[in-house]
Amino acid sequence: MKTIKDFDFKDKKALVRVDFNVPQDDQLKVTDNTRIVAVKPTVDKILNDGGSVILMAHLGRPKGEVKDEFSLKHIVDEVSEVLGKEVKFVEECVGEKAEQAASELKAGEILLLENLRFHSEEEKGDEAFAEKLSKLGDAYVNDAFGTAHRAHASTAVIAKFFESTKFFGLLMADELKAIDKVLKSGEKPVTAILGGSKVSTKITIIENILPAVDNLIIGGGMAFTFIKALGGKIGTSLVEEDKLSLALEIIGKAKEHNVKVYLPSDTVIAESFSNDADTQEVNIYEIPEGWMGLDAGPKSRDQFNDVLLNSKTILWNGPIGVFEMSNFSAGTVALGDSIAEATKLGAFSLVGGGDSVAFVKQFGYGEKVSYVSTGGGAMLESLEGLELPGVAAINK
Repeated sequence: MKTIKDFDFKDKKALVRVDFNVPQDDQLKVTDNTRIVAVKPTVDKILNDGGSVILMAHLGRPKGEVKDEFSLKHIVDEVSEVLGKEVKFVEECVGEKAEQAASELKAGEILLLENLRFHSEEEKGDEAFAEKLSKLGDAYVNDAFGTAHRAHASTAVIAKFFESTKFFGLLMADELKAIDKVLKSGEKPVTAILGGSKVSTKITIIENILPAVDNLIIGGGMAFTFIKALGGKIGTSLVEEDKLSLALEIIGKAKEHNVKVYLPSDTVIAESFSNDADTQEVNIYEIPEGWMGLDAGPKSRDQFNDVLLNSKTILWNGPIGVFEMSNFSAGTVALGDSIAEATKLGAFSLVGGGDSVAFVKQFGYGEKVSYVSTGGGAMLESLEGLELPGVAAINK
């Protein structure tokens, strides 16, 4: 893997693609700077070598139009504070202003370009636009794992203009190593936990990881499709009726690969999708009519805990209950506790996917697991076995 560790950036201008698509409040202040913090090691390495850094990023979906609320000028102060250095800003990413700002940049300085997506050519993967960007720097670094699955000008096309000076940033390298640990080089037993609402969104992931894992824990709303396919009564629980045969196929394929599948055995049910609804704990195969399962029950939590404490490599994608409602968060909290304990005992744990990451941040598990992925879609596509355009561009 060709990373920035393989290059001395002294007197070089590094054009670094980062993922600064950060959440903001009504005053456009950054409310979660995780993605900015994540690229600091890459920026520090380049500056410590005696180079300068030109940051390229996008924010929101301006769809090729200049819109003030999506301007990166609103996050400059936060970026400066996190990186511990004043960050210069130019209100263009290509053209005369951008070229002048880049040419005047001195060693040890940082420049942030305006939102790439103010130009429709960025998302179209336009080669001429990529070439204009490439003129701003001497080397190209992709440290934007969150956009690596997009074949955009700044992620997949620009690299061709830097034949021998294109590299993965340290964040990107860490992300790829973490996924490789789960899919290829992880110590066994390997356990994957897949939650969330739909089997249909996880089918390609399941098919791709079966040869790599020893245990598969299925929870969340998608579990009820499996339970119904196996003859269970699920009341008004979430189900994909057209995926019942697919659920049985998955169980069959898991057997062929000697993968043990663990489904919840009990569930916390409610009369309505509300935190204030009446609840009870029942066998997951015997949910009464008019009731729905919204969380894994205590027996399921204990069973999952046993599996996880005996695992050496763990992948977690998707909650196993409606954790956003306090009365249905216990199952996912227990799962987080089990993964944290397994990690403490020496297991490698990777958490990825929007809802899992949201849970980990909200409930303070970020420091208790081995790695929290910064890229939702990019991580899922990696787990599906797809080569990401942003990764392929560096590897060519």
